Amino acid sequence: IIFTSSGTEANNLAILGIVSSGGGRSILKNSKRPDLKEPIHIIITNIEHSSILETCKYLENPPAGGKQAKVTYVPVEKNGIVDPDKIKKALRPNTVLVSVMYANNEIGTIQPIREIAKIIRHFRKIKTGKRSGLKNSKRPDLFPVFHTDAVQAANYLNIRPEFLGVDLLTLNSSKIYGPQGVGMLYARTGVKLKSIFHGGDQEFGLRPGTENIIAISGFARALEIAQKIREKESARLTKLRDYFIKASSSKDFLGPRVASLNQTLENLPKTLLVLNGDLAKSLPNIVNISIPNIESEMLVLELDAYGIAVSSKSACKSSDEGESHVIRALRSPGGAGTKEGLPAEALAKAGSLRISLGRSTTKSDIDYLLKSLRAILLKLTGQKLWY
Repeated sequence: IIFTSSGTEANNLAILGIVSSGGGRSILKNSKRPDLKEPIHIIITNIEHSSILETCKYLENPPAGGKQAKVTYVPVEKNGIVDPDKIKKALRPNTVLVSVMYANNEIGTIQPIREIAKIIRHFRKIKTGKRSGLKNSKRPDLFPVFHTDAVQAANYLNIRPEFLGVDLLTLNSSKIYGPQGVGMLYARTGVKLKSIFHGGDQEFGLRPGTENIIAISGFARALEIAQKIREKESARLTKLRDYFIKASSSKDFLGPRVASLNQTLENLPKTLLVLNGDLAKSLPNIVNISIPNIESEMLVLELDAYGIAVSSKSACKSSDEGESHVIRALRSPGGAGTKEGLPAEALAKAGSLRISLGRSTTKSDIDYLLKSLRAILLKLTGQKLWY
């Protein structure tokens, strides 16, 4: 366990630490393998957290020039979940790292990590059988290393590395009601990382600097509590989430009279709410919606006036202009717009709205959200509340 200052730092250490180590090439001697003449290869999905995406982009085009790594961005399906077979097809002899987030921070979709882990283990066995030039021909191939960003999953899912089959795993304290300013990277025994900082030998020589013992202690306790109550809390939040979706998706949500006029009023969306992601394979605390022809940024401001905090993208990307890269990935050909049969321009204008639930969220909070959202939509569409 390597303690860091955040999940972002842990993700950077996972990627840069593997690349800086040479991807295991130091164990080779006088090898004639052609893959060693190529740049290191990394596989990620196109909806990863910005700390993964931006680090990989940096490796593709470092300031000093050249290319430290080739990166394959595997597209997710229209429901926001990656097809493991696409990961399998992207694997190459020079692939040293595969990074797939356990659960997405914007739409909540849960990725098939265990299935991907099996594919990678099988690929390693094939490499072990085919390779040549090793000092010890019976030594198993350790690459590609499999990393998962489990920051969003720790409150609700089993995150044990041996259960998932991963080699590297990232967690963040503040996402599980622990202190801010501390994260961690789990590294399986045998995985060779190189420090991305210079200084002391703390954290196995991988993270120099005095450890924040108080924050780490709080992190440990928060993780213990999160894993203890995860099943009970998941069930509770699933009920609240489904209650919100059912109520807000009803044709009577804006009132009986509005529902009856819905097909004749051009400024009212024919489909009130579009869900982004896959509820059947999603975290219970995240609802990501789009309302055609209603700008999400406007909804964020209007809901804020009611004392309700929501977002139109992740906190790490809130200062960026334009649509979330996650939502953009879903709306590529065959994405959400095609699925719902809605005009692409209507969804593009809408953007997306992320609603997050937590331990303090109650049914009364959901009722207040529904009441506020209904009033706002009627206001934005020029209608009055009839009941």
